Amino acid sequence: LILTTGGTGLGPRDVTVQATSEILEREMPAVVTAIQTYGQTRTPYAMLSRAKAGVRGKTVIVNFPGSSNGAREGLNAVFPALLHVYPMMQGGGH
Repeated sequence: LILTTGGTGLGPRDVTVQATSEILEREMPAVVTAIQTYGQTRTPYAMLSRAKAGVRGKTVIVNFPGSSNGAREGLNAVFPALLHVYPMMQGGGH
């Protein structure tokens, strides 16, 4: 499991999303939607955060916002489901 923080905004140095896009084999867009939806109930600026989530090999990669509060809230939004990914990747069901 790789969790990144920062680089998901619109600034000139925010390139985490592009770097993550280059290495993902399978994306999980609903994970990003869950993070943004959860954040949107707390701040209107959550909609400005770009992110990617997905899998490369047996590794799950998720981009979180750079603010400590945004990262914490994003993790709260998706953490239990992220643990469920691993049995699924091994062929287990829901």
